[in-house]
Amino acid sequence: MKAAGDKVLYIGKAKNLRSRVASYFQPAGEPTPPKRLRRPGLTASRGPKITEMLNKIRTVDFIETETEVDAILKEARLIKDIRPPYNTDLVDDKTFPYLEITTGEDFPGVYITRKPRPAGSRLFGPFASAKDLRLVLVELQKIFKFRTCTLNIRENDPKGRFFRPCILYSIKQCTAPCTAKIAKADYKKIIGDFIKFLRSKRSTILRRIRKQMAEAAENLHYEQAAMFRDRIRLIERLDRRGLPDEDVQPEVFAADPTEALLQLREILQSSQPVRIIEGIDVANIAGTAAVGSLVKFIDGRPFKSGYRRFKIKTVRGIDDYAMIAEVVKRRYKYALRGEELWPDLILIDGGLGHLRAAETALKDMISTRLRELTQKGKGTNVIRDTQYAIRNTKIASIAKREEDIYLQGSSKPLKLPAHSPARKLLQYVRDEAHRFAQHYHHLLRSKKMLNKKS
Repeated sequence: MKAAGDKVLYIGKAKNLRSRVASYFQPAGEPTPPKRLRRPGLTASRGPKITEMLNKIRTVDFIETETEVDAILKEARLIKDIRPPYNTDLVDDKTFPYLEITTGEDFPGVYITRKPRPAGSRLFGPFASAKDLRLVLVELQKIFKFRTCTLNIRENDPKGRFFRPCILYSIKQCTAPCTAKIAKADYKKIIGDFIKFLRSKRSTILRRIRKQMAEAAENLHYEQAAMFRDRIRLIERLDRRGLPDEDVQPEVFAADPTEALLQLREILQSSQPVRIIEGIDVANIAGTAAVGSLVKFIDGRPFKSGYRRFKIKTVRGIDDYAMIAEVVKRRYKYALRGEELWPDLILIDGGLGHLRAAETALKDMISTRLRELTQKGKGTNVIRDTQYAIRNTKIASIAKREEDIYLQGSSKPLKLPAHSPARKLLQYVRDEAHRFAQHYHHLLRSKKMLNKKS
């Protein structure tokens, strides 16, 4: 729901769009209050905050999704990105959970986590419901008997034979690799079968449980049949999940900001601490619905209030360099006037050509601004302060795939190790800018407008 100027007021989801939207404009079916307590119109049933929002609405945009899970994940992502003033849920930093299998270990464990390991694990999710995931994991452990403990279990560990297994082994919910009750190869096969189960439609397991349910019901063991029925429902809920590469939660995979910023300062050879980073990206298909995005990070963490979207106005056709230049000019004209702070680093999503386009645009702006100040007779102090502020702002770009980093004044790429905190931070900023641009681009391409009737 949007106000004038495309300002987003509220984001929600609905199976029936007509019914959901109409419900906001109709008084709820509540008992009529005493006359002395009555308030006119919608305020009586919806409250003053909803009434205030309804008075501001000018348009309603909507995006169709294939499943309810897609809608849940997209709604949460958009709310976290845009922070509409009338949304109260999903505005915190809480993320959706993953199912993580630590395949890099001798005896992989299976865990529910909101902070996956940086390497050595296989992820499934994010899952729309943490409660459902916890319940289904208990049932799946009864079937596959994998471990969920956090012990460091190694093959041929001499201490293993002196170890006492936990109660999960006694109730046949774990194979107890901690006490060498199972060989590494046999346990790996269990994990392999479990991964196949998660990736497939799970038809074999479900057929077996349905058969067990039917046999229990036929023998009048109704409690056991109900248990199998509930188990089937839980397993079917495994499909209520997204994909790690498509339903990205960038904040989940962030590097340690303090270490990253210290390393980044050394790489940029900056005389000042690197605190504010702004990432820029553009998105279009065949030159249509072209948009630009700007994300802001402060002290290595996203500052969502500083995010900006730009509908490209001056570029026709496919010209990413010109689009980058337009976003740079529109964003930093305010900083040149002294109305906003300059960032310590401007990061462009792209290669050397994208970096040069941003550099050229910024140089042109600076030259124009300094001429204006001189013509207006501004003192040397004002000009010097402007030049000082600009001089402390660094520009860099990071290209996808090869993850090459290009720095201002150099044509050779900088290659950092995959585990480098600075590289992880730059990737985080780049991916946020890319995702934010794509969100806006898809919205412009697929949105349909419902004009508010007076």
